[in-house]
Amino acid sequence: MLIGLAVGVLVGAVVGLVGAGGAIIAVPALVYVVGLEPAEAVPTSLIVVGLASLAGALPRLRSDVSWPLVLLVGAAGIPASWLGAAAGARLDKDWLMLFFALIMIVAGLRMLLAAGVSNVQSQPGANRWGQLALRGIPTGLAVGFLTGLLGVGGGFLIIPALTLLLRLPMHRAIGTSLVIIVINSASGFAAHLDGLSIDWALTLSFAAAAMAASLGAARIAHRLNDAVVSRVFAALIFAVALAVLLQTVPALFRA
Repeated sequence: MLIGLAVGVLVGAVVGLVGAGGAIIAVPALVYVVGLEPAEAVPTSLIVVGLASLAGALPRLRSDVSWPLVLLVGAAGIPASWLGAAAGARLDKDWLMLFFALIMIVAGLRMLLAAGVSNVQSQPGANRWGQLALRGIPTGLAVGFLTGLLGVGGGFLIIPALTLLLRLPMHRAIGTSLVIIVINSASGFAAHLDGLSIDWALTLSFAAAAMAASLGAARIAHRLNDAVVSRVFAALIFAVALAVLLQTVPALFRA
């Protein structure tokens, strides 16, 4: 329980500061530190990250959320999350965690790219909605599928897409990402309800710690340099990915 609380604080702080990445830390921590099976860690992560994202989004709702993009990306992700959950149920747990580690490496590289972008506010005009749909809908489908498959909110894909493809400034991309993660997490959790096995005491204490940390981090995030936050987050992702690989690859060879 104490380990779960400590991890919850870390997950919430990352979500509140970066608008992404809570589940990237939560799922490996729940599997390799807390000792849950992936089948239990995934829905637990979805609850924790969804609630932490909701807490982190609250201070940003008025000025830092692009609601049209929330609807565009979020709607595309709902059916895809159910497909991801169905695919995840058929994968061996070691192969699932290996795939998770590879996704983490991609996420870290994307965050480094996002850190180097000079973000200039670019609001979508009426003549650009076709272009936005061509970029936003595939992003929503990919994020939704990974949400259901791996128990992630998908912010590590949403943030780079919003900054690199849609040219939103980082602070607005973070707020938009948090609301999308709430939608994806709820949809992904619903997809795992059949045969759900979860430790509610651990999950709720984990979620409470994550929500408190996320809310606090969101209130100070505007004082921090966006590029520095992105680079620190990328370094953390690479470290966790390496730990997952060290655990998973030997198990695959033994099998």
